[in-house]
Amino acid sequence: MDVILLERIAKLGQMGETVKVRDGYARNYLLPTGRALRANAANKARFEAERAVLEARNLERRNEAQKIADTLDGKSFIVVRSAGETGQLYGSVATRDIVEILGEEGYKISRNQVVLNHPIKTVGLHKVEIQLHAEVYVTVELNVARTAEEAERQLHGEDLTSADAIYGVDEDALRPEDFFNPDADYDLDDEDEAEEASAEEEGDEEDK
Repeated sequence: MDVILLERIAKLGQMGETVKVRDGYARNYLLPTGRALRANAANKARFEAERAVLEARNLERRNEAQKIADTLDGKSFIVVRSAGETGQLYGSVATRDIVEILGEEGYKISRNQVVLNHPIKTVGLHKVEIQLHAEVYVTVELNVARTAEEAERQLHGEDLTSADAIYGVDEDALRPEDFFNPDADYDLDDEDEAEEASAEEEGDEEDK
């Protein structure tokens, strides 16, 4: 579908340009949110007549987005999720989750504003970009952890993706070879003497 952009859209075009987009993208996002018009002669004339108003409205939106950006940029959010000892999540943190997380903190954004190529599937600190306006981007940090306590430890640089890191257990120290060394030299004479002493004690008991 050909549309006339009513504001600059990243990776798409500038205000007033006519561009071709997928039908679904136009119907579900650009048209209902007032970011574009269907490209035809009537709408082209309408755009030219309202250009000054649209430019003023775009500037107002940009300023509003910048105010939000000033409080949101660089902010960290704790996300508690179940995960295995290797840090792999039992599930993932997707775009809709991020919208909900920010919403709980008072930041109202849409899924289309979250720039996330793939869902988050591991614990750790993850940077996520948010597009508040065509010209205003911010980056937030998602501190994904099993508990709030582990999230705090991650903030201090700990890597909680192993039993050693989580519980303070040295996994290598639990290997069988640390308890028995097949190459060690044992004094067999000492063992024989111990067996003889034990046999003598048993004999004394029988004599009694």
